[in-house]
Amino acid sequence: MSVEAPHTMSEAAAVQPDTPVQPAASRRVRWLPRGLRSGLLVLLCQLALLAFLLGLWELATASVALNAFLFGSPSAIWGFLVQMWKDGSLLNDTRVTGMETLLGFFIGNVMGTLLGLALWYSSFVSRVVQPFIVALGSIPIIALAPICIIWFGTGLASKVAMATLSVVVVALVTAYKGAMTVDADQINMMRTLGASKRHIFRKLIIPASLGDIFAGLKLTVGFALIGAIIGEFMSSSEGLGHAIFKAGSLYIVPKVFAALVVTITLALCLTYIVGKIERLLTPWRQ
Repeated sequence: MSVEAPHTMSEAAAVQPDTPVQPAASRRVRWLPRGLRSGLLVLLCQLALLAFLLGLWELATASVALNAFLFGSPSAIWGFLVQMWKDGSLLNDTRVTGMETLLGFFIGNVMGTLLGLALWYSSFVSRVVQPFIVALGSIPIIALAPICIIWFGTGLASKVAMATLSVVVVALVTAYKGAMTVDADQINMMRTLGASKRHIFRKLIIPASLGDIFAGLKLTVGFALIGAIIGEFMSSSEGLGHAIFKAGSLYIVPKVFAALVVTITLALCLTYIVGKIERLLTPWRQ
């Protein structure tokens, strides 16, 4: 007995078994990972917001709603950036301030982190030195500038000292906080397994404190830059701080903003590098 083939499309659909129909969105070729798509969307929104604000600023100064002499304009700032690039002052000032910032950032964070972690060893010593740490942290960094110039001169050393003093207390506090907030149950478990205090410090305290330490590193990038620029305000013949001070004293507002743009870019680059190092040294936190 032969089976007749269906003569119409409706009959053919009735014969075929039910198959789930995938939605159109799921059939798309997703050529970018979801995280990368989200990051690109955020970046595009940030660029759009920046372009909107700059355009609004330019229109306000062009329409005399804002005084261009007092507030500058994006076009004038760009012109000074090009001029500083052509005469070489942009790269030279960035190099000088970047070197001062990096040295102060490194020295201050190494000193502060080591001292903060070392205070974990003795709660008695930490209670003794706590008022002195608070007193040092409460001193405005600009008040220390004359002393740094008297002690270290007007060269590179005084700016590095200013950047170091801006960083060291923050690094100490964040490292100490990270060490003291380690789970006590984990410490007791390692003690019951026979671990010495040195092993607990190396295997548990330091890795567990890295999150707070790197948070402090990202925070102290700006502090180190502030210290270096304040030192250049007080006594310097080059650097971004010197360029800002000189342009401000001559009322060249667009050039002040141009130097500020370079300063912000330098801070963002240093923060990005710290973030990359954090991802490299703490893969378990990603």
